[in-house]
Amino acid sequence: MRSSADIAAEAADPLDHALRDAVASVMAVVGDRLRSTILIDGRSGAGKSSLSRRLADAWPGPEPVVLPLDAVYPGWDGLEAGAQAVIRDILMPRADGRDGRVSGWDWVRSRPAGYSAAPHGRGLIVEGCGILRAESAPLADVTVWLEAPAGTRRERALSRDGDAYRPYWDRWAAQEHEHIRRHDPQTRADLVISLP
Repeated sequence: MRSSADIAAEAADPLDHALRDAVASVMAVVGDRLRSTILIDGRSGAGKSSLSRRLADAWPGPEPVVLPLDAVYPGWDGLEAGAQAVIRDILMPRADGRDGRVSGWDWVRSRPAGYSAAPHGRGLIVEGCGILRAESAPLADVTVWLEAPAGTRRERALSRDGDAYRPYWDRWAAQEHEHIRRHDPQTRADLVISLP
């Protein structure tokens, strides 16, 4: 039974409540499959990073690898290229029982930098706009599309990334729109979750 303090806390922070419900929904599908691959897609500021962190905290075993596409996108015009790299270099090798490894991106210097690895023996959460499409969905155990109101998304994204993102908001949003138009990620999602 929930206490009045729990109810008051949920009312005070509806995003926190919605994220807890989202984690429960995803983990109900994951169950005890500790090596599951989860793909979380949605537009900028929808809550992908918050959900992936909470899922990692709730994982029922060794913590999964969390791979944000922000670490892979090759610059402000790289939504498509980043998603394709993760599919080719991470998801496909894992589906064949091999470790995956993808080149990272240095946003300050605008050049490739380092690598992100995804051992096939651990769970994997990939989060970022562009990842959910026809070629990636069959390589995942759980696929999620996150929705949030446009104004809220913008406010969250710009408060998180500030002036570094502000000049590129429209440029990035156009790539998100194209991804949604071409790949229809919502229809490929096992779970469509709305966050406030």
